[in-house]
Amino acid sequence: MSGFMRGNVALMGKIFILAMVTAILSLLTEHAFVQKEYAIGSFILFAIIALNFTYLTKFSIPLKFFVPGILFFIAFVIAPIIFTLSMSTYHYQTGNILGKDESTAQVLALGAEPDAAGTTFDINIGKTTSGEDAILVSDIVNNKYFISTQTSRTEVPIDALTLNADKVATGAQGFTLLSADALSKSDAYSKINYKYMGKYYIAIEGQNVGAVFQQSLSYNAADKTIRNVVTGAIYKDNGRGNWAKVGAPDEMLTPGWRAPIWFENYTKLITDPKVRTPLIKVFIWTVIFAGMSVLSTFALGLLLALALNRKLRGRRIYRSILILPYAMPSVMSILIWAGMFDTEFGAINNILHTHIAWFSDANYARGAVLLVNLWLGFPYFYLICSGSLQAIPTELQEAAAIDGANPRQIFRKITLPLLLQILSPLLIASFAFNFNNFNLIYLLTGGGPRETLDGQIAGATDILISYTYQIAFGNNTQDFGLASAISVLIFVLVASISMYGLKKSKVLETFG
Repeated sequence: MSGFMRGNVALMGKIFILAMVTAILSLLTEHAFVQKEYAIGSFILFAIIALNFTYLTKFSIPLKFFVPGILFFIAFVIAPIIFTLSMSTYHYQTGNILGKDESTAQVLALGAEPDAAGTTFDINIGKTTSGEDAILVSDIVNNKYFISTQTSRTEVPIDALTLNADKVATGAQGFTLLSADALSKSDAYSKINYKYMGKYYIAIEGQNVGAVFQQSLSYNAADKTIRNVVTGAIYKDNGRGNWAKVGAPDEMLTPGWRAPIWFENYTKLITDPKVRTPLIKVFIWTVIFAGMSVLSTFALGLLLALALNRKLRGRRIYRSILILPYAMPSVMSILIWAGMFDTEFGAINNILHTHIAWFSDANYARGAVLLVNLWLGFPYFYLICSGSLQAIPTELQEAAAIDGANPRQIFRKITLPLLLQILSPLLIASFAFNFNNFNLIYLLTGGGPRETLDGQIAGATDILISYTYQIAFGNNTQDFGLASAISVLIFVLVASISMYGLKKSKVLETFG
């Protein structure tokens, strides 16, 4: 009976939890489809089906453990990779952010010019008796008054108006003036083009001022072009996300839209000197930075592990002190080091009695980056080297000593090769981590020094990931398409290096 109850309780609990998860995911699916996020909505719908099928059937017991991980892997690893790869094939930068329909709508909305006389009127904002947004216009020069909505204009005789001392209409029959409180709650009225005469309309310039404009751009759906009705110029889709003037392709209407350009961002990495030259420099420094970081942190960690692997008085205290940098949040450590390297008030210049501008000179900045990364990384390698040294059988070292090998030979021929075999996956992982060590570069030097006045994007300490960030977010022209292409390049490089290293170390064969 107790087993039956346990089974029933477990079943009911599973059904309850599954029902709650399904309800939450169903709500998210609905919101995603309403917002026209069809890819996200489809994935969540797939997750609902997968979870219910897995946990309500006995199709596969192992699948019950793997499904959550598989779904998270798809959502947070596979999907970002696919999205980045997709965006790398688009002309997607400042000025080309919107979709085509939104861009065209904004181009037409911005394509307005004031009339030749620069006509303005005193206006009051309100609503008609039917509830339509309207303005009460006072043309004092011509002694005319009218109510204008988006679709109509109605003349109002003077005897049906309420005028102030300046002869500005403040009220009329069929018109209700909006209060200041009502105007402050919404600005929808200010986005309406109120009818005036012919091709002209009135746009609200201030709360009580309206100006006469004409729509200079019109869209022709038949041949899918935009025409300037004032100058006669015609603009066509140039295939790169802009309406370009026929006969003068360099003259384009803004804003543009995201448009596929396929492999142009990738070819630009090779053919465009403005992109290729800094990219090569940044790549070389990235490899040097990652390699030097791994070598220096591993060497210092191993040296300390060898020193403390012997019996010493107070060895536990020394070990505790050595792992303190590893225990402190890296963000805090980096910011503290940044303060210590300050030219005027930094502790390092004060101790050395120097006045070095650490972050203004390329070589000093690179040295500072490597030094800080050494401080942050050596405790990790100290810990894993200490554990690995204890895992090496002492019999091997004793046998070598009996055969006449000195300590240096024992270390070079036995200890170090065994350590490298054990730690090679971690060394490869450390190289991959430092290849993308964005936090250190961003917080310590910001990628600088760089000549921003010369339009230089890549700084002396920028690595590929921080250079990509500068292209995507740190410049006046944010080029997300090019940044995505570099991100894909980084992914391929790190994956290739990691797979090659793992293959050479035979780790996959060992664990396979």
